[in-house]
Amino acid sequence: MSFPVLTTALDLLRRAAEGVPADRLDDPTPCDRWTVGQVLMHAAGDQHAWAATVGAGTMPAYNPFDPPRGHEEGVQSVVRSAVEAADAAWAGVDPAAGPVATPLPPVPTMDPQLAAAACALDAAVHAWDVAVATGQPTPLTAELAAQLMPAARATVEPLRGFAYAAALPAAGDDPVAALLAYLGRDPHWTK
Repeated sequence: MSFPVLTTALDLLRRAAEGVPADRLDDPTPCDRWTVGQVLMHAAGDQHAWAATVGAGTMPAYNPFDPPRGHEEGVQSVVRSAVEAADAAWAGVDPAAGPVATPLPPVPTMDPQLAAAACALDAAVHAWDVAVATGQPTPLTAELAAQLMPAARATVEPLRGFAYAAALPAAGDDPVAALLAYLGRDPHWTK
């Protein structure tokens, strides 16, 4: 794949999902309306939507914004399948080509690099949600957060109140805390 930030983020999502014990799927998350299982199903649905929009693939069979708590195949299997679909779809996107379609209604097309970063933003931030909710090490690094911030700035505002909460004040110069606060997440969230 020609989009390293997306490759990294998809791997973080897959690893965060694999690190969740079966008895932690109902734990609360920084997404206050959703459990760990629901965040993972939402993230998988988003990746399927991106894959279907930019390449080949099918839209999720459920509404990612009203995600189920689990799946008969297992949440980890659903996430793995979504990551594979995203990998396959993005492998066919030319990073130097013209704009690509997005599944984001307010932002119907984007430059391929920025679109890949927006897709990566979704995967990486939900990996963070799951990791902090289940006691895993934080998957976000300062370098990755800095790479994702332009995509956040390009996509978040039209989706505030629906997909993102109001931005929180960010103190200091930590890129991870700045990204999370911009997305409406408490960088120091604990359950």
